[in-house]
Amino acid sequence: MTRTGRAFWFNPPHGGEIRTAALAAPGPGQVLVRTLFSGVSRGTEALVFRGGVPGNQYDIMRAPFQEGEFPGPVKYGYLNVGVVEEGEADLVGRTVFCLYPHQTRYVVPSAAVTAVPDAVPPGRAILAGTVETAVNALWDAAPLVGDRIAVVGAGMVGASVAGVLSGFPGARVQLVDSDPSRRAIAEAFGISFAAPEDAAGDCDLVVHASATGAGLARSLELLGMEGEVIELSWYGDRQVSVPLGEFFHSRRLAVRSSQVGSVSPARRARRTVGDRRALALELLANPAFDVLITGESSFDELPGVLPRLADGSLPALCHRIAYGA
Repeated sequence: MTRTGRAFWFNPPHGGEIRTAALAAPGPGQVLVRTLFSGVSRGTEALVFRGGVPGNQYDIMRAPFQEGEFPGPVKYGYLNVGVVEEGEADLVGRTVFCLYPHQTRYVVPSAAVTAVPDAVPPGRAILAGTVETAVNALWDAAPLVGDRIAVVGAGMVGASVAGVLSGFPGARVQLVDSDPSRRAIAEAFGISFAAPEDAAGDCDLVVHASATGAGLARSLELLGMEGEVIELSWYGDRQVSVPLGEFFHSRRLAVRSSQVGSVSPARRARRTVGDRRALALELLANPAFDVLITGESSFDELPGVLPRLADGSLPALCHRIAYGA
């Protein structure tokens, strides 16, 4: 019997469409997953939707289970939660997270899925990929008890970093963004919020995630003596001006990149990617992370919803896609 699923394909500049996808029966070491929810990571997927991925970034931007090639048509996405229907006996019936695009059913190696803890609702577990980025960034940053920390940029990644840091002992954690509506994120996590011009300075550590030159410049200004910026923004092919004059040298400041493609060197000898993802899912037991899910649509609505997410007429951090029974 032929098995099928339905998958969303980005087709820039013409939008996107839902296509039928043929599925093979799961073989040894594989599982068949029925999707419950997927998440639209607005910034990245809007870029793909517009056909705006730079040519020299095609390999870097490739999703783990992507089909097609940039600029498109391409099946793209990486925030998927579903139930294992067939395959490895110890996984059948389990809710799992997978870095898979928007598709109703799919077959993947069992090693590609991570079981969702019972304490984490499936609808929240779609955030695992972003919280995993936050975990890796904080392994890179290595904050200390009592540190003064700012997170500049309250998008999905910055807000996830702030959420993880909210439980850090003795730390002064402030979320900084030019959009006053992002104050609600800080309030949900029990941390302070400030506009860039009002942010508290003399920081030991600043995590920058605004993807703007102005945000990076302000991050440097907020540092105290020998402080460090951890740069999480992805600029693509854009040039960014970094102010390395003024107090950059006299304060002995540093800017260091962090990227989720590999486990932080600080933990690489003792943690795998699977360990990192499992930790991200455990952290999502905190219901405050629900503040990052700012809307929901059905899978059949996705061709009409993505254009609105891409042009900003539907504001969102993470927009959740529900698949029904």
